[in-house]
Amino acid sequence: MNNSKYQGVVVPMVTPVTQDGRLDTEAVKKIINFFAEHKVAPLLMGTTGEGNSVSQADGQLLVDTAVKAANGRILIYAGLTGNCFIEQVQQAEVYSALGADVIVATLPTYYALTAEQMYEYYKTLADSITGPLMLYNILATTHMSIPVDVIKRLADHPNIVGLKDSERDLERMAQCIEITKTHDDFAYFCGWAAQSAHSLELGGNGIVPSTGNFVPDMFQQLFDAAMQGDWATANRLQDETNEIAKIYQKDRTLGQSLSALKVMMQTKGLCEPWMLMPLTRLSAEEEQAIVCQIRNE
Repeated sequence: MNNSKYQGVVVPMVTPVTQDGRLDTEAVKKIINFFAEHKVAPLLMGTTGEGNSVSQADGQLLVDTAVKAANGRILIYAGLTGNCFIEQVQQAEVYSALGADVIVATLPTYYALTAEQMYEYYKTLADSITGPLMLYNILATTHMSIPVDVIKRLADHPNIVGLKDSERDLERMAQCIEITKTHDDFAYFCGWAAQSAHSLELGGNGIVPSTGNFVPDMFQQLFDAAMQGDWATANRLQDETNEIAKIYQKDRTLGQSLSALKVMMQTKGLCEPWMLMPLTRLSAEEEQAIVCQIRNE
């Protein structure tokens, strides 16, 4: 691992909402306190946080509420999505002014982009915003992959501080982590939760597991074990968290899994399982089955 100040466990936090689709600010405070107790940071409005479905007003309220609840105990990573560049820059500046520590941006997704367009997009965004920028590569939702050589070029930018990569490609992971070894201020965060321990063993800086919404303590223990070179413990925790992930992910679409994850969090009193359109709650029978499965674990 290099000396980047960005490291550790960053949980892609669910966005808790009420039945009518409004941000549930009390639930935001509960979740942030839950994370801070276990020393993990949130990524707001990432894929798990239904980022593309959160309104501009609620995005600002979410960042403001989270920053105040965190009260300096943990860093706040704010996700940036959308297809209008000017609005993205405006939102990023508001998030930074509200106290977000890092802006994490996915590619705009309406048009298929060339490698050079991806480079220019991130370079121009990094030039245009005040706060530090982290690249976010997620092929499953953007249907595009930021090429490793583009990432390598962007790593030279003084305002680009890292990459969160959710692509399921072990060779790519190793190549991206190699970039961090020649860029002391560029961090690699693994967004492929099932490979968390492996990415840290290769020299990655951090992990971004959605299952951390439910068991942040286990991922913090995994990270700590990895930092101590205790790979037996890290790999045991990897296997255990992989099993927990199956409770909400197995045989479900990504959107359905996020609803199931909120059901799991509801069992801990953290939020209600309401979703932002176009996603919806699971059936009452499915929700009850998840609750029963958790109680039997």
